[in-house]
Amino acid sequence: MRSKILTATAFGAALLCSALVAGGSATVIEKRTKSDIRIALETSGHGWAKIDTDGLQVLVSGTAPSEAERLRTMTVISSVVEASRIRDNTDVVQTEDLTAPDFSLEILRNDDGVSLIGLVPSTTDRKALMSTVASFTQGGEVVDMLDVADYPVPKGWNTAYNFAVETLRTLPHSKISVEAGKVSVTAITASKREKSDIETALNRRKPDGLDLSYNISAPRPVITPFTLRFIKDDEGARFDACSADTDRAKTTILAAARKAGAEGDLGCTVGMGVPSTEWADAAAMGIAAIGQMGAGTITYSDTDIALDVPASVGNDAFDQAVADLETNLPDVFSLHSIHEQPKQVQAQIAQFSAARDASGKVVLRGRVTNAMQRDMVENYARAQFGSKDVSGATRVDDSLPADWGVRMMAGLAALDQLNSGQITVRPDILRVSGISGNAQASDEISRLLSKRLGEAARIDLSVRYDRRLDPVLGLPSGQECVTRLNNVLSAQKITFEPGSAKIDAAGETPVEALAKAYHNCEDYKLEIDGHTDSQGRDEMNMALSRDRANAVLEALAARGVPVRNLTAKGYGETQPIADNGTEAGREANRRIEFVLLDEQPLETGEPLPEATASATTPIVEEASKGEAQADQVGGTADTSSDAAQDPQITIPVAPAAKSPGKPKLRPADLKTSKN
Repeated sequence: MRSKILTATAFGAALLCSALVAGGSATVIEKRTKSDIRIALETSGHGWAKIDTDGLQVLVSGTAPSEAERLRTMTVISSVVEASRIRDNTDVVQTEDLTAPDFSLEILRNDDGVSLIGLVPSTTDRKALMSTVASFTQGGEVVDMLDVADYPVPKGWNTAYNFAVETLRTLPHSKISVEAGKVSVTAITASKREKSDIETALNRRKPDGLDLSYNISAPRPVITPFTLRFIKDDEGARFDACSADTDRAKTTILAAARKAGAEGDLGCTVGMGVPSTEWADAAAMGIAAIGQMGAGTITYSDTDIALDVPASVGNDAFDQAVADLETNLPDVFSLHSIHEQPKQVQAQIAQFSAARDASGKVVLRGRVTNAMQRDMVENYARAQFGSKDVSGATRVDDSLPADWGVRMMAGLAALDQLNSGQITVRPDILRVSGISGNAQASDEISRLLSKRLGEAARIDLSVRYDRRLDPVLGLPSGQECVTRLNNVLSAQKITFEPGSAKIDAAGETPVEALAKAYHNCEDYKLEIDGHTDSQGRDEMNMALSRDRANAVLEALAARGVPVRNLTAKGYGETQPIADNGTEAGREANRRIEFVLLDEQPLETGEPLPEATASATTPIVEEASKGEAQADQVGGTADTSSDAAQDPQITIPVAPAAKSPGKPKLRPADLKTSKN
């Protein structure tokens, strides 16, 4: 019995010992497993997960930052223990709705075609876009590299997108970047004039609220032939044309001109096509020679140089100048020099003239070689100026020089560069005078005539630049100014304190708008008219209307508006525009109006002379008399008012010539009724 008790006791002790050993082993295994998993998670950057063990099971809890992160964490744990032992009790952070992407479009256009790059809304009609862009390229390739996203179209996107596509139409070499409410344009143009036109068009078409930026560049023009023409006479020293290949060359040439006596704003076109790298040095030498002699003309056409010196310059001075030039000019240049000699005889000299007025009408007069040449000249003129605008009154003279036809054609081509003016062709000289809205007209005409007639041809140019004729500036006419100002007043009247000439608070807003609308209108003589209704005495209404007109004038002056061309006048109740028997009518009659007094801009010159009716003009070839007689034929522009408007042009003035004045910009049908 005792043995049985001892056996049972031993067995129980063994069982208890085994249980203790097994329990201790399980605890060790759980701790080791938990430690191994924790180390693996920390090492791989998944420390967000919490690990517990329950026997052989691994309990995973915590909140994963994303579903992808949760899956990667489970993968790491399964590399330590079997996946069947893992109990996943994790959560995933609740994500917010995805924000719309930043839509953008970049359009690249060149001679080969157009490329479209970017991310656009899924509502974009890409088929229509491709069709529209293809119509611009004239057969060029259109490459579509656009991605789309199905998100709401952001504010301002459609405005920017439509503006960019329309802009692409006019820019064959450009990059246009589009974002919501923003467009950026980078483009290359063929000339400075085209650059200015594009910038003006962009600003005019820009929708309100669109952020527009642009960088339009214009390469230097190709000048052919490369021309320079410098003159010094009784009127002073000046350029008819000036070309330079670099800014440094321009500085050298202008410095030589100033040393030779030229004053004021001197212009010189910087362009490509120079025939020699020593152009500036050669030009400076010739200009210096003119300065030393005190009179003469030197013309450069590429590497050909023509020096024309009047008889007033002594032989010694002429010989010294020619010797210096022939010795020091670079070898590539060739010099042809003429020194006029005084003569005491009078002679009749044939001439042909063509005059163009401000309306575009052209009158041809003078001599032609034969009937065939007459037809040729008239047909050429009609092709240039319009068949209905040309009239001819020429006579045949078979004694004219052989190059007469070439000289007439060259003169008409020069006249085509002017808004109004006159050309006179004679065997010894071709005169061109007039007005142009192109600041570079004198340069261009000089190059044209030198190319057609040769650099040795005697040319007298007198071209005045009128900024009001310049299409690039787009300045308003007098009538357009008045319409613009009165439109402001139609939108909101200037109001005054009752029975007073003091502008009230509400009236300040239209005055501000008038000050802005007045821009570029200071060249026209305008009147500010004050009007009242019929209530009150006539004398009181007349005085009140005058005082109110003066108050508007003073308010504009206080805002920096130049008012030299403005006058104020009161008309009281004498010019009603509505029935004074009603309150609405009386309100309409109490008003301020602007009226154009003169269609012509202020400070105009004399009218352009008509073409001479005679076929011959007596020429006294003695130096002093010759100049006086020559001036009877050619008209010359007055440069006093406009020469300083553009620093890129120097306006020449021929001796003792009369100013052609400014042309009318509109037909003389201006209505200045104040009713």
